[in-house]
Amino acid sequence: MKIKYFIAGIILTVSVSLANAQEQFIIDRVVAVVGDFNILQSDIEQQYLQMKAQGMKMPEDARCQILQMFIQQKLLLNQAKIDSIEVSEGQVEIQLDSRLDYFLSQFSSDQEMEEYFGKSLLEIKDDLRDVIREQMVTQQVESQLTEGVRITPSEVKSFYKKIPADSIPKINTQVEITQIVAYPPYDEDAVLAVRNKLLELRKRVIDGENFATLAVLYSEDPGSASKGGEIGFMSKGDLDPAYATAAWALKEGQVSKIVESDFGLHIIQCIGRRNDRVNTRHILMKPKADVNAKQKALDRLDSIRVEILNDSITFDKAAKYYSEDKNTSVNGGLLVNPRTNSALFELDQLDVKDYYVIRNMNVGDISEPYETTDLNGKICYKMIQLKKRIEPHQADLKTDYLLLQNMALQKKQNDVVQNWFKKKIQSTYLKIDPAFQDCSNIRSELNITK
Repeated sequence: MKIKYFIAGIILTVSVSLANAQEQFIIDRVVAVVGDFNILQSDIEQQYLQMKAQGMKMPEDARCQILQMFIQQKLLLNQAKIDSIEVSEGQVEIQLDSRLDYFLSQFSSDQEMEEYFGKSLLEIKDDLRDVIREQMVTQQVESQLTEGVRITPSEVKSFYKKIPADSIPKINTQVEITQIVAYPPYDEDAVLAVRNKLLELRKRVIDGENFATLAVLYSEDPGSASKGGEIGFMSKGDLDPAYATAAWALKEGQVSKIVESDFGLHIIQCIGRRNDRVNTRHILMKPKADVNAKQKALDRLDSIRVEILNDSITFDKAAKYYSEDKNTSVNGGLLVNPRTNSALFELDQLDVKDYYVIRNMNVGDISEPYETTDLNGKICYKMIQLKKRIEPHQADLKTDYLLLQNMALQKKQNDVVQNWFKKKIQSTYLKIDPAFQDCSNIRSELNITK
């Protein structure tokens, strides 16, 4: 087991209350001391039960492996203490909110989640806070250890040759696509209608109505409306520039004038500040395009498509000249996969509408224009061209070099961290309970003797 899997797992451990009370009953004791940090028997048992509850196959030495992962984590925390590495409360809160959002997405309601964990939402949040802080600190230490690690083409080739034939990754169908996007033009009446509604809501807040309640009722941001419009502590770089400028100009409790961003029109209320981050809530509304505006966007794309099919212009040039999506137009409409930073997508990584359009296309085909939404949730129309299709295959150096390069780099980075553990344990105070001193993995990998 690698430290990265442990860190992900431990986040789950602290928030789960297992149903079997007999399994939960643990006479607690310190089983290991690493520097200034203790490891408890309950830590190991909770992690063991959590992994077992998730259906993981538990080897005979599972508790030894869990202890090893705790030792590695404490070594990183001990180093962070030596190096005075800290994370801000604002950063912790952002990660905490993200983790809670993930948990909540697994349940139909907050109440169902609270019943499952046997804790209130506030208690779950309190349990997670320190663990997330430790996770973020240890990640910073790991990043410092591996920041200078690089991989050469010869190392990638050597790594690939050492992969057993039955362990070479299998790659699903991949596609490379380009797009041309058109937005339906909003007339002045549509924009004015939204502005008037937001002005009315702003006045109601100033007159004493609760901003959060109005956000639940009227905001068109699906990610925050149910939370009263609150988006959590964010830095300027996390936000749309126009939104950030307005948010940073507000005092606590103050409500902004109407702000226009790439997402639509907002009014924003400042909730609080922490260091270089601000927590806000907002009400988002978007002008509605009428049927004529939508048809204009479709007609525009149809005209461009005819030009391309008549060889008057290439798809790439048309995307540069005509596409209204500023993120892809500069690259000739080429879409980049945010998961891999490459131009290749597996079919299940595509937007649902893109998938249904692309699945039956041949290389070089250009789709008919169709309605979809952009990354900001705004309605748009686009047509796509299938530039490349790679059929399912085992990874090879020619086709999948970037994937194999990342795998080789990750292994090299992991080797650096593992070697650091082995050296660091020799200069760090370590005491292990006799019950765990026969763990072969701890003795061999961390050079610990009885």
